[in-house]
Amino acid sequence: MKATFDYSGCNVFVVGGTSGINLGIAEAFAAAGARLGVASRRQEKVDAAVARLAGKGGPALGYAFDVRDAPAVAAGLAQFAGEAGPIDVLVSGAAGNFPAPFEKISANGFKSVVDIDLLGTYNVMKAAYPHLRRPDGGRPGGSVINISAPQAVVPMAWQVHVCAAKAGVDMVTRTLAIEWGAEGLRINSVIPGPIAGTEGMARLAPDAASTARVIKGVPLGRMGTPRDVANACLFLGSEAASYVTGAVMTADGGWAQTGAPLDFAAL
Repeated sequence: MKATFDYSGCNVFVVGGTSGINLGIAEAFAAAGARLGVASRRQEKVDAAVARLAGKGGPALGYAFDVRDAPAVAAGLAQFAGEAGPIDVLVSGAAGNFPAPFEKISANGFKSVVDIDLLGTYNVMKAAYPHLRRPDGGRPGGSVINISAPQAVVPMAWQVHVCAAKAGVDMVTRTLAIEWGAEGLRINSVIPGPIAGTEGMARLAPDAASTARVIKGVPLGRMGTPRDVANACLFLGSEAASYVTGAVMTADGGWAQTGAPLDFAAL
């Protein structure tokens, strides 16, 4: 059975939506008819994503900003809302990572990951808030989907910075689901598992043997695809999930249930 969603007339903004999983999410919303806004740091990646999304369905607008730069984030989201209208679905997916043992992670390295993952999520949600609200009592408020990571729920060696940052992201999700619920805003997280074809998995499983080891830890017996994660986002952003908020949903084939085994020390 094929899941279908209709986002015609809806405005969807995907932060980090120019590559990898986040681009796959943007493509799925475009194919469902949404008007897209995408953002990342590099203008050339933004331009390439906008051109690609133009052939997927709904129109797309692009913005270049760094999630660590709060004024730039606010300006980009305000520009999108000014051009397209209120935001119906916000996907916050910017992330940073590098595998390293704790004693070799500098203060700047730790701060960099926290600033991108956690502070970046704060900056995006803070900037998006006025464009998600419906103070006139019109259609329901917007839906926020934060892209988390298995490190938020499974402690992993060589990933203390990411574990701390992504656990923080999920607590932001849960807390704002309480604070913003009265305004009709829904806040949820999605945790992707091992997704084939992404830069992260190319580093973590660069050959057939390491790919086989990852798949062995996935109860469903396969790597995921960006569309697997996108389907979770399509559901969470839709009326089908109108009573779902504060959830941390895995789209990982059951990987986290096995402890999400990865040997970062072998990289």
